[in-house]
Amino acid sequence: MKWMDKFKTGKGESNMKTQSTWNGVKKALQASTEGLKDAGKGVGKTRLTRSVGLKLFLIIFSSIVACVLAVGLYSYSVSKDIIKKKVSQASQETIAQTASKLDLMYANYEALTMQLLVDNNLQSLSLELSRGGLDDFEEFQSLESIDNVFQTFLLSNSRTVYGGAMIPLADYLKPITSGNSQLDVAAAMETDWYKKAIESKERPYWIPTQPAGLNGKQAKPTFGLTRLIKSINTGEPLYLLVLEFDYRNLSEQLGDISLGTDSDLYIVGADGAILYAEDQSEIGGKLDLTSADKPSGSFTGLHKGMHSLGVYQQFDELDWRLIGMIPVDSLVEDAKEIRNLTWIAAIVAGLLAVGIGLLVIRMIAVPLGQLRNLMNEGEKGNLSIRSSINKQDEIGQLAQSFNQMMTQITSLVDQTNRSAQEVLQTASDLSEASKKTAVSAKEIAVATEEIANGATSLAVEAEKGSGLTDDMGVRMANVNEAGGLMAASATEVEKASEQGTRYMAALIEKTGMTEDMTRSMVEKVDKLKDSTRSIRKILDVLNNLTKQTNILSLNATIEAARAGAAGKGFMVVADEIRKLADQSRQSIDVVAQITETIQREIDDTVGVLSEAYPLFREQIESVKEANQIFLSVQTQMGSFVGHLDTVTASVGQLGETQSVLSEAMGNVSAVAQQASATSEEVASLSNEQLSISEGLVELSNKLETVSTQLKETLSRFRTNG
Repeated sequence: MKWMDKFKTGKGESNMKTQSTWNGVKKALQASTEGLKDAGKGVGKTRLTRSVGLKLFLIIFSSIVACVLAVGLYSYSVSKDIIKKKVSQASQETIAQTASKLDLMYANYEALTMQLLVDNNLQSLSLELSRGGLDDFEEFQSLESIDNVFQTFLLSNSRTVYGGAMIPLADYLKPITSGNSQLDVAAAMETDWYKKAIESKERPYWIPTQPAGLNGKQAKPTFGLTRLIKSINTGEPLYLLVLEFDYRNLSEQLGDISLGTDSDLYIVGADGAILYAEDQSEIGGKLDLTSADKPSGSFTGLHKGMHSLGVYQQFDELDWRLIGMIPVDSLVEDAKEIRNLTWIAAIVAGLLAVGIGLLVIRMIAVPLGQLRNLMNEGEKGNLSIRSSINKQDEIGQLAQSFNQMMTQITSLVDQTNRSAQEVLQTASDLSEASKKTAVSAKEIAVATEEIANGATSLAVEAEKGSGLTDDMGVRMANVNEAGGLMAASATEVEKASEQGTRYMAALIEKTGMTEDMTRSMVEKVDKLKDSTRSIRKILDVLNNLTKQTNILSLNATIEAARAGAAGKGFMVVADEIRKLADQSRQSIDVVAQITETIQREIDDTVGVLSEAYPLFREQIESVKEANQIFLSVQTQMGSFVGHLDTVTASVGQLGETQSVLSEAMGNVSAVAQQASATSEEVASLSNEQLSISEGLVELSNKLETVSTQLKETLSRFRTNG
């Protein structure tokens, strides 16, 4: 049937789609594997199975793929059930319609038998034979007449009936066979169908399909119909009518019926024996009708090794059934598209999940891996590490906190390192100083003796120093004079910078006016540009007018030519108008060219002004910077003059100090004498200093040892790359 075409899908196409689906699965798995390798590089040395990013990736991937597969496969299952239900209903309708058509055929065949049952000639001849009293010739003529009646019946129904026979049930009757059957009456009377036909009495009995015909000698299958012929007058059984029908009658009725791809159509008996099949080799076989316990319906079971849907309908005229077997795979072939789309959607969802997982890994796992690696480096002592993560989320805040922590730790370690270095240096210096102090204490006694000699030398040197201080006073006077000259020069420079500042202010004002004029010029040029556009539009209108005028003059010339001599004057006027139109068009073209030139020059002017305007802006900025420089010079020179005044005052104070120094040099001689007396006291104190120095040496050694250990501990930390 045509409606079944929508359920047919080629197996080759399905296999190709399935193959492409699995190829997509492989590509998706390869893509996810590559993504996990890249993610693994970002995670670092942590085992992949312990990665937070991988766990999130697997959760997202599994959730998306599982949801898509669940929805898709559920849709596939539901669609299969719906298709099976719809196909079952449609096939049931087809089977019911076909069974009705076959019922009509069977009813027609049974109606044929009624022709013989009520045939008057057959009944009267049979009655005469049953009464007896006929001679041999009359009996022969009666039997021949019965044979002619039967032959005439077969001949008139030759297109329907393949052959037939009348098996006598009374002794005075003889068997009659005709047509293509050539039925062996004696052999037929031994068959099961003959016994069942007799048992059926007045009811018609349908003979199941015989692969080799009713006589068992034919090359093609046939089926038959039997009916008991009785005498209308006496009710005595006369004949068993056997009509044999060609198997092709069923093929013609069922040949164009199709329930789908690889479907089979059967007619089976009450015991499940196959009476009709498209493949005639199946005739005589059995179908399992255990589930077909109703007059019509459907069932599922194995057929030819395939899970198949069976729909059936029992005939009204006999206890045979019309059964259609449809492979379920061919029914739900279109539903496999949903399954394939489900796999494709699962692949796409898998790729999407891979992308989301990789994004999660990059956003969470990779930054965490980087922070973990940085912490590992910090654990090894590298304090120069910093996180480059710049985000606004919690991971970014964690990275910022980590950087601040490392900065604080680095600062603390640097400070501790410096302190340890200073302590170590101080310990070394203290140790060295203590050793020197011990040595110096021994030499103090010697030094005190030299102090007395030095005091005498100091008196001599004090006299020399007095002379030098006098010379210093003269030089200080010269410095004071030079400072006055520098102050005068600085004042002149300050005045000049004030004048330059005024000039720069005027220049800034004029430059601003120039900028305003340039801006106004640009605006006017833009307006002029708009005016030229308006002129161009007017010229276009005039040009169109000249074209219309030219066309009108041409039309007038044509009309004047048609008017003949009467239109010659009008032709001259029309020609003049055409010439004026041409001149107007030429003038408009010249004006258009001039306007185009003005337009280009205006565009060039706008371009030059556009380029000059930034230069004016730069010039204004440069002038402002120069003004700032002059103001700075003025300020610096004011400060310089103030410094010169301070230097002059300092030089005056230095002169006073020189006088004091002269007096001090006089007192040095007295101090030298006192130093000789003091040296004796120092000698007594040096002994005490020696014992203290030895204790300091021992303490400084201990401090140096502690400082060295602290330095070794801090050396594990590196504050630079």
